[in-house]
Amino acid sequence: MSGPYVIRGSVSLPEAELSWRFSRSSGPGGQHVNTSDSQVELRFDLAATRALPEVWRERALERLEGRLVGGVLVVRASEHRSQWRNRETAAVRMAALLAEATAPPPAPRRRKRVPRSLNERRLREKKRRADVKRGRSGRDW
Repeated sequence: MSGPYVIRGSVSLPEAELSWRFSRSSGPGGQHVNTSDSQVELRFDLAATRALPEVWRERALERLEGRLVGGVLVVRASEHRSQWRNRETAAVRMAALLAEATAPPPAPRRRKRVPRSLNERRLREKKRRADVKRGRSGRDW
């Protein structure tokens, strides 16, 4: 692989905690297709890892709850014909997933007062549209 995959800041995916599996990709191919295991499955035990800060780990477990199988995050890659490129793709995808899942929650939205002019303009436009539609009725014809 081409080095550590940074999740955020100084935290990166630990190579020792990644588990790789290789299998044959589906789809068309040539003579080479029956002998190469180019599909990659990357597993990362999120529930048992100590590489992430505790707060990040809890946040990721909560946000990725639907994707986890027994606390393990699984990513598959088979879009390239090369196993090496599929390994790179899977690792980058895993790092991006973890970066998104461990991101801090957005700041709470502060409600603001709607300006009076905005409300008046909305009501004027609404009245004008109602008049236009009322003018379309066939009563005067």
